[in-house]
Amino acid sequence: MSTTTDEDRVAELARGVVAEHDPTNVPVQEYLGACFDAGLSWVHFPEGQGGLGVSRGLQAVADRILQGAGGPVPLGLNPMGYGMAAPTVREHAQTDEVKQQLLRPLATTEHIWCQLFSEPGAGSDLAGLATSAVKDGDDWVINGQKVWTSLAHRARWGLLLARTDPDLPKHKGLTYFVIDMHSPGVETRPLRQMTGQAEFNEVYFTDARIPDTLRLGAVNDGWRVAMTTLMNERSALGGSGSRRGAGTIADATALWASRPDLQTPVLRDRLTQLWLRAEAQRLTSERSRASAGVGGPGPEGSIGKLVGAELNQQIYQWCMDLLGAEGVLYHTYDLLDEDEQADWRGPVQQRFLRSRANTIEGGTSDVMRNILGERVLGLPGDLRADAGMPWKEIPRG
Repeated sequence: MSTTTDEDRVAELARGVVAEHDPTNVPVQEYLGACFDAGLSWVHFPEGQGGLGVSRGLQAVADRILQGAGGPVPLGLNPMGYGMAAPTVREHAQTDEVKQQLLRPLATTEHIWCQLFSEPGAGSDLAGLATSAVKDGDDWVINGQKVWTSLAHRARWGLLLARTDPDLPKHKGLTYFVIDMHSPGVETRPLRQMTGQAEFNEVYFTDARIPDTLRLGAVNDGWRVAMTTLMNERSALGGSGSRRGAGTIADATALWASRPDLQTPVLRDRLTQLWLRAEAQRLTSERSRASAGVGGPGPEGSIGKLVGAELNQQIYQWCMDLLGAEGVLYHTYDLLDEDEQADWRGPVQQRFLRSRANTIEGGTSDVMRNILGERVLGLPGDLRADAGMPWKEIPRG
């Protein structure tokens, strides 16, 4: 009788991919395609869809072997694709044909994805969004505006939440779609941020059309589908590296080691405290992954997102304090985002500026605390004056 465990199987497949597709020599898309075909893109997905149908906690087993051999971190190459789109498509797409059409080019990073949720009048109150989707035969016609859409200028596909019934309460009249960002009627405009990059965008829809086959979930059930995206987004944003000392804390320790001329006992003590907190977060993430099943993450994922966002800001603030006056020296405002091969994070000054967004993107820290209080701790919810009101009757500023 075979005694091979799921962990052994995952490890054997990962070693096989590395042996046949050396990640240091083959093109990234070919390598990631081999990972997908072996079921190692998302091990908890069904077979044939980039997975093996095993516990999601075993993803760390595959990643240690694949990335240990020099393979890329796919989340960094296609963050909205890997972190949000893949689990949403896998769970809510109408047919296996649609899943097969979308998942493999997502996994190889041939198709970059973006997330079309936030609007000028619907940020933290996402359910108040106004972008409309009207049925026209076998298509949906989209009109409206989205904002703060990361990577929309590079994306082939977007996850779109739109209003399909303004007569229903705001959470109940939404429907979820996948939209081709190259479709007529889709216009992307960059938003230059204080780092000098334009990774965020505003996107306008003018009579853009989506076939009904690219609807995810039922009509007017978009909020439930969006929860799949948001829970995975927060889990992805709150995740930390599986290797001790990895992640943003590695930037701080590397800077400390490179600048003995700036070291002081006070700064050393602060760095030690930050390193301990980063290690606690890493172990918490490891425990969460180890106990995860095949299903998606729950509201507990907001813990990692909340802690990680605030810790990132404090780490880069420490870096600026170490550098002192040098911290105000910014290397360039050249449009690095035009070079897809460039390290988009830039020098530590740029990373400090970028970290200001961490407590806003993917849900503000206030929203994370509300989720944890209400859905994890069971505390009474906030008063909601518009509960049950038709969306069209809710005052809009």
